[in-house]
Amino acid sequence: MQSFDKAFIRNFCIIAHIDHGKSTLADRLLEITGTIDKREMQEQVLDGMDLERERGITIKAHPVKMRYRSSADSPEFLLHLIDTPGHVDFRYEVSRALAACEGALLVVDASQGVEAQTLANIDLAFEEDLTLIPVINKIDLPGADIPRVKSQLNELGFLDDEILLCSAKEGKGVKEILDALIERIPPPIGDSDAPFRALIFDSQYDSYLGAVAYVRVIDGTAKRGDIVRMASSGKQNEVTEVGAFAPQRVPIDELQSGCVGYLTASLKRIDGIRVGDTLTGNVDGVEPLEGYREPLSMVFAGLYPVDGDRYDDLRKSLEKLQLNDSAFKFEPETSAALGFGFRCGFLGLLHLEIVQERLEREFGMDLLTTAPSVEYKALMTNGEVVIVENPSMLPPIGQIQEIDEPYIRARIYTPEEFIGPIMQLGQDKRGTFIDMKFISKEKVIIEYEFPLAEVVMDFFDKLKSISKGYASFDYDYIGHREGDLVRLDIKVNEETVDALTMIVHRDKSYFVGRKLCEKLKELIPRHQFTIPVQAAIGSRVIARETIRSLAKNVIAKCYGGDVTRKRKLLEKQKEGKKRMKTIGRVDIPQSAFMAVLELEGHNT
Repeated sequence: MQSFDKAFIRNFCIIAHIDHGKSTLADRLLEITGTIDKREMQEQVLDGMDLERERGITIKAHPVKMRYRSSADSPEFLLHLIDTPGHVDFRYEVSRALAACEGALLVVDASQGVEAQTLANIDLAFEEDLTLIPVINKIDLPGADIPRVKSQLNELGFLDDEILLCSAKEGKGVKEILDALIERIPPPIGDSDAPFRALIFDSQYDSYLGAVAYVRVIDGTAKRGDIVRMASSGKQNEVTEVGAFAPQRVPIDELQSGCVGYLTASLKRIDGIRVGDTLTGNVDGVEPLEGYREPLSMVFAGLYPVDGDRYDDLRKSLEKLQLNDSAFKFEPETSAALGFGFRCGFLGLLHLEIVQERLEREFGMDLLTTAPSVEYKALMTNGEVVIVENPSMLPPIGQIQEIDEPYIRARIYTPEEFIGPIMQLGQDKRGTFIDMKFISKEKVIIEYEFPLAEVVMDFFDKLKSISKGYASFDYDYIGHREGDLVRLDIKVNEETVDALTMIVHRDKSYFVGRKLCEKLKELIPRHQFTIPVQAAIGSRVIARETIRSLAKNVIAKCYGGDVTRKRKLLEKQKEGKKRMKTIGRVDIPQSAFMAVLELEGHNT
């Protein structure tokens, strides 16, 4: 790779609400700059995972290097693009990409207009002091309303002559976007002669190279054979390879100041790289770079191997996945019902779903997953505060003074015709109405404060359903607040199933307990003995269902004779069933542990 003057380097990312055309625009940029040959071109080129292609969403931020000349006699520019996700669960990926750039393309759908993640991403970009270029995409759609979307962008502070129009699908206006990138986004700052300093904005595990750090070089250069140091731990390693993304990893001679690329340094241990850390040269006194906020886990669930012998395989798989997904957290835990497994932290339900699928596809794991919960804080009578990520670990109620649950401030963006149903949904979810304001003649922002537990399950699905897909929302964690909460235990055959324990609001506890018992009665297969299914708060049973035993015809072999023969066989069967009830083991399927997600009573 030739050395580039920093004046001819541009680092940018594409940010937008989900499904507004980020990946399609990235495809056109790669095509027009000749980064990928037309024969190799396919939709969602940068979405490398099968999951991303199947779902049509971006899960991981993807860097790529492009070269571009606006005309034959103009200089060649080196462009580093980072394509980002749009779903609220992957907001941490966006923040990491922004930390490695000087500018961003803000893409807005010409028919949908400004939505939740649009504004959330603008806020993130302003925090990083980035140059934003607004782009109205999908102008070829029959439902495109360019004047309305321009008006929305005007209200956000963008001038008409700043706003670009394009159809990423057809390639219209994409060249103008490239020219605007060069003209408006400033070149990277940094000193090429200073000691090496780079921000690790992502990482990946490679079975041959070990841990691969995705870096944005600020100062100095890095090449094979250099010694680099982790600012947080002080560990030193020799660089074994540096390279760029084209869009696959391609080794190069050196990574220079201002560039985005990757670096390997014989880091065979998974914990050798920490995303957000600063890599420096082997010199003292180098100031670490200011990183970005550590992602905060919002949803917790237990992951257990179906085959207990694969516990170590699951641990290694989680370590490798964590290197590629720094927002994912895990620690060992033990369940009386499920054996040895891990308590895992996620950013939301979609994040949980993606991690589970990746573990099954990429690492061949067969998993049992417990129902998701959020992090509670129990204030004990002795003044101690206990963090409760697993509801079954909640201390006895007699020792607890109060239970605090996490709250969020949600911003819901919706056409005004759906205000009524959305406010009803907010009331059902124990929401506190804060504010409502119109951002255009027909679009409104409604602000609520919700207990996170009411939102993480199915709020997004219900919101989309009642608004016919037009509403969207974004949220921020605002702290823990006291709630009238109780621990709901589920007992199967008189034994408490810790994996089904949950913390619920007292007003909903009876309805949730009854619904869950009914659901478990459907899901747990019948055995040779009667199985009671109970919901209890402390020692008080509030709901019960009974799974009837399988009836075996023990008198089928009696073809006649005295009736006492049949009676003796039936009495013998009754005694056997009593013994089975005492020592019998109940097999509970995976669907039973996820039944909580399907409870209407818990989610409405």
